[in-house]
Amino acid sequence: MKRTVKSSLMVLAFMLLTTACAQKPVDTQPSPQIPDPLVQTPPETNQPIEYAYKAPMTGLGSHENLGSKRPIMVMINNAPPARPQTGINKADMIYEVLSEGEMTRFLAIFQSQKPEVIGPVRSIRPYFIQIGNGFDAVLVHAGGSPDALETLARKDLSHLDEIPNGQYFWREKFRKAPHNLYTKPELLEKAMQDKGMRQTAEVPHFTFLPENAEIKEGEPATQVDLTFHSLNKAAFTYDAEQKKYMRFTAGKPHLDLSDKKQLSTTNLLVISAKHRVLDNEGRLSVDVIGPGDGYLFQQGKARKIKWKRSNGVIRAYEDAALTQEVPLLPGNTWVSILSNSPGLSKSLKFQ
Repeated sequence: MKRTVKSSLMVLAFMLLTTACAQKPVDTQPSPQIPDPLVQTPPETNQPIEYAYKAPMTGLGSHENLGSKRPIMVMINNAPPARPQTGINKADMIYEVLSEGEMTRFLAIFQSQKPEVIGPVRSIRPYFIQIGNGFDAVLVHAGGSPDALETLARKDLSHLDEIPNGQYFWREKFRKAPHNLYTKPELLEKAMQDKGMRQTAEVPHFTFLPENAEIKEGEPATQVDLTFHSLNKAAFTYDAEQKKYMRFTAGKPHLDLSDKKQLSTTNLLVISAKHRVLDNEGRLSVDVIGPGDGYLFQQGKARKIKWKRSNGVIRAYEDAALTQEVPLLPGNTWVSILSNSPGLSKSLKFQ
């Protein structure tokens, strides 16, 4: 009997303990996090990046002082088999001018940006040398006209010719010679070091408007059509969203092979210059000194200008006395040099 009562009491105690535990609420919520006063989340900001310097040829902000960095000017092939070219979208300035026949060359000047690859590289002409010398640039080319090579030898200018310096260039297999010669900034910099070329230069400066400037003067010009030759036509169409003129060649978007992006420019300077045929090969003499007439296209507007080479480079002026330089918008600049025969009225159209 005593054993039965004792067993019953033990069962009852176990049941009471189990019930009490079952009725206790279970905490499934995580403990609240108490903010640490020493850890603060920085507020979101849309403040523009502040730069210590401005690039001398684009007027754009730079973390590097480029004021004395020597530019490199590469002669780039623009024959149809050489398109699309590589690296042009990284150039600060591009000059487009006839070489001979109906074809133009791109004289691409690099300073503030480095493309991975540049090309195809082509030969040099005396007036290319004049343009490059104004920038105190190292001239990169593959051979040249007899007059150009004589000028380079006589004046002992800083230049890199692929023909005796093939180690700084290479030829690609996806194109046929002479449209397949390429180089890159690292090889050009090595060549400058190997040959003891000066790394610094007296880089020309340009006058720039503020980055938020709006062009209000001028005629509407969202479509610009250029005729270098009856077999060589180009155009620029203004893109208001990008605030750039987009390049077309032979009616199609002209792309950069490296990034498949369309060539573009913030400032488009179109000038008329004297052209003279020198020989049976069609080699030319082109006046890059001036003065002459032209148009400056910015933000979908055209301004008639006078031009001349001043302090080494071609500049646009708003007055006949050539004393008031027209400022550029911050960004890259494309200079198209057309023949004064037949003249701008025939070779340039815009609307």
